[in-house]
Amino acid sequence: MNQSVIPKTKQNKKTAVYFVWVGVFFLCIAGMISGLYYSTIKIDYVWRWYRIPQYFAFKEKIEIKSQIDGKITDISLKDGKAVITVKTEREDKTIDIPEGDLKVSKGDFVYPGYILASQENWKPGILMQGLWLTIEVSLISTLLGILIGLFGGLARLSSNPAFKWFSITYIEIIRGSPLLVQIFIWYFVLGTLINTILSKYGISSIPPLWYGVAALACFTGAYVAEIVRAGIQSIHRGQVEASRSLGMTYAQSMRYVILPQALRRILPPLAGQFISLIKDSSLLGIIAVRELSKATREVVTTSLQPFELWFVCALLYLFLTFTLSMFVQYLERRTAV
Repeated sequence: MNQSVIPKTKQNKKTAVYFVWVGVFFLCIAGMISGLYYSTIKIDYVWRWYRIPQYFAFKEKIEIKSQIDGKITDISLKDGKAVITVKTEREDKTIDIPEGDLKVSKGDFVYPGYILASQENWKPGILMQGLWLTIEVSLISTLLGILIGLFGGLARLSSNPAFKWFSITYIEIIRGSPLLVQIFIWYFVLGTLINTILSKYGISSIPPLWYGVAALACFTGAYVAEIVRAGIQSIHRGQVEASRSLGMTYAQSMRYVILPQALRRILPPLAGQFISLIKDSSLLGIIAVRELSKATREVVTTSLQPFELWFVCALLYLFLTFTLSMFVQYLERRTAV
């Protein structure tokens, strides 16, 4: 018997088994979707996917009204605007309005509140506003968390007892308490104290958004600090001794030798932490920050479409986290040795 037939037979069996399990996967997905659809039929739920796009973008109708009364004597177009001349009892006045759907013509009489023209402009829907705010909050909190975690991790390894003990205390307190409690403390305790002091000096209050960002940044910074510490300690001590023997200071050794090598090792856990940060931003809705989850809850309350909207909300979060994951994988390939 030809020996080459045996490897081919094994390869064919592996291929057949592979496609069998691929089929099992898609059958399970189809079964889950079918079960969900069957369940919605049993509870008489009506799917209204066609109403979802309006929560991302919609056309807003703007009516331009007159503030004076009189007779329109002339209408002309100039530089994309309609110039309406109105003759009042005392003098002629002109009204400049954006060129749109004019509701008046020459010779008409107008009065305060009379509609002169209407215009339709595209506006971002509530889900798009919530998505953008989630991205903004996550990005700012990530950058601040990296800075806090970097300095916290270096302080954790410092020989200075003040720096080291402050870092340990910060890390243990933040990691040992729930994020929800920390958000409450930042908003209801620190926020009340800070805004009260600011109001006494005639300074406007800080919006809830920034207290939420501070809570997320401090929470993320504690975990990043431990990731940075572990990454630095994973580099062999001989690297530090070699760089110091070349005349580098401790700061130069960290900047040019240790941290570049540690960065390659801490990228995966950092990615996981930042993905968690995006999902944790959904807790800011409890302090009246209209991020994606809170925006979805508001739409569900008014539209009574929980199934479609929560699926869309989950897909939007998946889009953000998957994009970040792909970006980190790209960085890993770029920094790989």
